[in-house]
Amino acid sequence: MISRKIAAVTALVLALAAIAGAQFQGKISGRVVDKAGNPVEKAEVAIVSQKTATLRYDLKTDKDGRFVQIGVMPGYFMLNVKRSGFAPGSKEIHIGIAGDEAVEITLTSVEAAVEKSLSAADKAFLSGNKLYAEQKYEPAAAAYSEAIALAPANWGYHLNLGLALKKGGKAEESLAAFRKAVELNPESYSANKETGEALAKSGAFAEAKPFYEKAIALSPDDPDAQYNLGVCLVNGSDSAAALPFFEKAVTLKPDYADAYYQIATIQIGQNRVPEARAALEKFLALAPAHEKAAIAKQLLEYLKK
Repeated sequence: MISRKIAAVTALVLALAAIAGAQFQGKISGRVVDKAGNPVEKAEVAIVSQKTATLRYDLKTDKDGRFVQIGVMPGYFMLNVKRSGFAPGSKEIHIGIAGDEAVEITLTSVEAAVEKSLSAADKAFLSGNKLYAEQKYEPAAAAYSEAIALAPANWGYHLNLGLALKKGGKAEESLAAFRKAVELNPESYSANKETGEALAKSGAFAEAKPFYEKAIALSPDDPDAQYNLGVCLVNGSDSAAALPFFEKAVTLKPDYADAYYQIATIQIGQNRVPEARAALEKFLALAPAHEKAAIAKQLLEYLKK
């Protein structure tokens, strides 16, 4: 009887997951070519979520080197491509709600010895991803370091090493890894965001600012990027400049509770009482159990006097 109940519950969960997945309208399409522009057939394409390595889509290119994946949930993904005889290729992509991203990946031919080394690096990297998903951060970092030793120019390896070190509480080492990821790929949103965050946590707000600004330039519709820059400016004693970024964050994400709190505190300093009161009420309505809820209630009572 118990096994039947478990089976029924499992079936229900899978059915609900399928329904939820069907609601995602994101689409990723692309083409894989060689240096001469010729299509690369049967290239293995892995689209892996930057948020959780357990969410991935695995595809193969057709005779025209094309691939397509529909029903992709919103977020940042790492697109990795490999094919025998070529060095692996990678690209960071962002999918919005109902987003439609088209990419082209160019693979470079390599000699057998080089390919063997790169394959070993990829194997170590995948091992690191598995360990990371299992929350085994120290061995994951060791696996990523092994991958870097074999293929030091792969910025994604450095980014993931930084993430594993960050989870392991090794702030300085993670910052160094994030800096290297940015150096190798200045156009990576994740690398810039993580570098900015690591610097901000160390109190280096002025140094963090350009990384947050780059993250916003790369992903202007990401509410977290707007919020992060706002917090950086507040901690750098420039609250007035921070306000538009918090306001943009709640425009993009109307339930962004923390942004409403920041808006309220800035407006209090500007003596904009009605606006501050409205922001605090919104914050408390969205996050009544927030760690700053008690302070927000005190501020609201003060403003109502």
